[in-house]
Amino acid sequence: MAGPGPSGTVIRVGPYSIRVRSRALVVGGIGALVLVAIIVASLMIGARDPGFGGLAAVLSGEASPSATRSVLGRRLPRALTAALVGGLLGMSGAVFQSLSRNPLGSPDIIGFTAGAATAAVFQIVVLGGGMLATAAAAVIGGILTALAVYWLARRDGVSGGIRLVLVGIGVGAIVSALSALLIARADLDDAMLAQLWSAGSLTGRGWIHVVTLLLVAAVTVPVLCGLARPLALMEMGDDSAQGVGVRVERVRFLVMLVAVAIAAAATAAAGPIAFIAFAAGQISRRLAPVPGVLVGLSAVVGAVLLTAADLLAQHLDVGVRTPVGLVTSVLGGIYLLWLLARRI
Repeated sequence: MAGPGPSGTVIRVGPYSIRVRSRALVVGGIGALVLVAIIVASLMIGARDPGFGGLAAVLSGEASPSATRSVLGRRLPRALTAALVGGLLGMSGAVFQSLSRNPLGSPDIIGFTAGAATAAVFQIVVLGGGMLATAAAAVIGGILTALAVYWLARRDGVSGGIRLVLVGIGVGAIVSALSALLIARADLDDAMLAQLWSAGSLTGRGWIHVVTLLLVAAVTVPVLCGLARPLALMEMGDDSAQGVGVRVERVRFLVMLVAVAIAAAATAAAGPIAFIAFAAGQISRRLAPVPGVLVGLSAVVGAVLLTAADLLAQHLDVGVRTPVGLVTSVLGGIYLLWLLARRI
């Protein structure tokens, strides 16, 4: 059932309730339409440009087998992988920024993505990297890095805030240096493979990546939705949240673990992608300045950002195939400079 709330609509399903903010819902709907438009554009634009008529022929089953394979076998799964990776990174970034109460508290800045990438590089250059083994190593590396940061940031039984960010930046610098050392000491072929993976790319992503990411989302998103209310209360401060019955450290640890698993799964699918987790939550706040953690809207914004960046990366004429991670890094640097220029 649903009923009006002071700042949105409350939807109740059994013992659970979710507050839907009207402005966030409208902005999210517009963002979803933009996302669909970008995905359609990515299906129509390419080396063998089918155009709208060619896309309609593919969808109706009247196109040639090669055109069908190009659109449904390569372009569509790549675009959907971009949307899912961007959505997961956007959610993870919004959650970490809420946990740390700091705009710099995103997994690509506080070391979690770097930990996942370093574990994947270790798998590639030391143990020998198949696709599944590399993905598993990235997930394990991200979770272990998060546990290390959480433990090092604890003081008097409490972790969070600026201490979590600073410890994460330090740990991220260490594991990034370790990754560079592994690549420098590796055989040439392994080093090239690790370097290409570390750049962040969606080339060759297929339906197996789409299905895997959908399964990750199906498991983790309901957990985050269930923890959204205590997480929003924690934004007012640990003491205030404890005063209304929130078990702060337990919630913080569980939320961090789920958000790290989300970011690590996204990294496993596409390599380390900068900027998306950092920017999606902040852009969502600017588009819909309402209280609470905008998990859903951040997912939509992250999906739009990465699908647009991948479309741009595919058609940049720089003489070589451009990894989407390089495009997002450049966009992230420009965005950060813009933020600094506004605040200084």
